[in-house]
Amino acid sequence: MHRIRNILLALGLGVLAAMPAQAGWTELKASENGHFVARAYINGTPTTAIIDTGATVVAIPYEEARRMGLHPTYLRFNHPVWTANGKAMAAFTRLRRVEINGVRVDDVEALVMPKRALRHVLLGMSFLRKLRRYVVNANTLRLVD
Repeated sequence: MHRIRNILLALGLGVLAAMPAQAGWTELKASENGHFVARAYINGTPTTAIIDTGATVVAIPYEEARRMGLHPTYLRFNHPVWTANGKAMAAFTRLRRVEINGVRVDDVEALVMPKRALRHVLLGMSFLRKLRRYVVNANTLRLVD
């Protein structure tokens, strides 16, 4: 954000550059099926994620957790969760960083799901409640850090 602000100042666009440097935000449009899907970076690793206000925590498929370097084979799958497919045992972990289009949240609680229990990363309330604000209007989700 500082870089954008400096560029605007250099171009003589001082009014636009007056926006607070620490305020980051992004807007996501709902997909055809009504989901908010985003390119997210979890601990620096790119992934496709669905923002899910109905999920208590961030949920990560086992296979994605391995790709992100979360080492699921060393995690303890001792947290019961209820999914659309019934009860499963998940493993608790903490994510250093979750980022979407420059909106960044640090130290996010997450659950790694067992193999083949989940197809996509779900960014639930453990991510959303760390934002300064999130607002859903019609087909748009605005995230503000």
